[in-house]
Amino acid sequence: MRILAVLLICAASLQGAAQVPSSAPVSIQVDLAKPQGPYNPIYSWFGYDESNYTTMKDGKQLLRELHDLSPVPVYIRAHHLLTSGNGVAELKWSSSNVFSLDANGNPVYDFTITDQTFDAYQKAGVRPMVELGFMPKDLAAKVAGVNAYQLHYPDPTMGGASNNPPKDYAMWGELARKYTEHLVERYGKEQVSTWYFEVWNEPDIVYWHGTPEEYYKLYDYAVAGVRAALPNAIVGGPASTGPASDKASAFLDNFLKHCLNDKSAANGKAVPLDFISFHPKGQPKLVDGHVRMGLSNELRAGEAGFKIVARYPQFIHLPIILSEADPEGCAGCSMKVNPANAYRNGPLYASYTATAIKALFELQDQSKVNLLSMLSWSFEFENKDYFEGFRTLSTNGVDKPVLNVFRMVALMSGERVTTSSTGQVPLDEILKSGVRQTPDVDALATKAEHEAAVMLWNYHDDDVPAPAAETQVTVTGIPAGVKKVLLEHYRIDENHSNSYTVWKGMGSPQAPTPEQYARLKQAGQLELLQSPEWLDVSDRKVTIITSLPRQATSLMHLKW
Repeated sequence: MRILAVLLICAASLQGAAQVPSSAPVSIQVDLAKPQGPYNPIYSWFGYDESNYTTMKDGKQLLRELHDLSPVPVYIRAHHLLTSGNGVAELKWSSSNVFSLDANGNPVYDFTITDQTFDAYQKAGVRPMVELGFMPKDLAAKVAGVNAYQLHYPDPTMGGASNNPPKDYAMWGELARKYTEHLVERYGKEQVSTWYFEVWNEPDIVYWHGTPEEYYKLYDYAVAGVRAALPNAIVGGPASTGPASDKASAFLDNFLKHCLNDKSAANGKAVPLDFISFHPKGQPKLVDGHVRMGLSNELRAGEAGFKIVARYPQFIHLPIILSEADPEGCAGCSMKVNPANAYRNGPLYASYTATAIKALFELQDQSKVNLLSMLSWSFEFENKDYFEGFRTLSTNGVDKPVLNVFRMVALMSGERVTTSSTGQVPLDEILKSGVRQTPDVDALATKAEHEAAVMLWNYHDDDVPAPAAETQVTVTGIPAGVKKVLLEHYRIDENHSNSYTVWKGMGSPQAPTPEQYARLKQAGQLELLQSPEWLDVSDRKVTIITSLPRQATSLMHLKW
């Protein structure tokens, strides 16, 4: 019995060594001399259902902020660019009325609303990712059980005829050609050649009321039309859901087989494919009165998609665009509809995103694929209550904490370098069961000329109070001859870069005074934890000690 007790104690000790308790000090090592691969700016992509918000007051302001946060081009993807209607946004709905048929059945094209949308992108300095969808009313085929063209939220808006196949595929292809031709005429071939054209959205579920084979045909005619107007246009898809399920996995795999083996239904030529897109999502829920995130769901879906692409030598080097990569699926469902969506207002959303970014880079490296984008399907909802709990980057023009994590990662550049942490939860464990035991206290680091950056977080799936992690960050491999480095330490937590905490402290006003609004605007910006300071470099390294609260995210930016 004594021997058994000793063995049990040893086993427990070994198990504890694998994951440091949150109350124990955490040591993070960063080696600038050991590169891991390029730091692609996967963060600079955003999207939303309601394309008509693009031209509204807060939408235009946010677009400019998104441009300003990043040194590289920011891409914007929106639904409903081809949908028929009056151009007025509703939850999960917008329209452009770009296409209709006259009394004789001839196409009529009206680019008035389209021009307003794309002009707003142009003025803000962002680039469109042109999602070709949904089906114009006069072009929509009749599908059994689908009568109304538009359904209004909370009805499933994708259930109407706006998501039907075309009744005439040649006419659909011509719409894609005319649309692209107009964009080229208005914005120039050189500029439009840098955009991405994606066919439809999530055709493996109710966003598409046809068969997979009918989607392939839709894709063929769309890309043939785009390429007819702009031969070097960047085209791709299928924008399917996260391939963690058998159905979604088969859809992505079969689409790649179609592009590889079949001839285009539009012209009998090879099927063009310049990028591959799909949508990994998490799954938060309420557990014992608190929010529990589902990070493992999103990462498993990403991993599954990468592995599918990696099966094809012809496609393994193509850019992968995760054209929606989010903690869950419904941006337009507020926390009033789903209380689990309360995570969206505070620092948890930011630390989740930081954790996901590093994990997706690691999964890319494992499968040896080319991840281009982790698009956050989050924007803003005009004229809604403050902090209503939509999946947004700002509320009534006030930036939320999650926007600041994108400001953080935009300060990182160059190449990713090796990190290790005694508080890290191994990626395999996160994939299997999430971050449900000890927190993930970990880091992502980059090095560029004359600078380095370390983003670190104290993340847990369960949003409950917990001790801070006392953390020591040691950065080695600083270039020889450098005697001092300037540290700029940014922080997102309950009390920094957090307009939500400030708003609650005001009494949660839905009509803040001008003075309160100005304070909220300021609180929404990325905030330094302390004044910048010069650190002495000894033996090509520096050590930084910080206390990292639960669900906090820090960026330590070093310059020399």
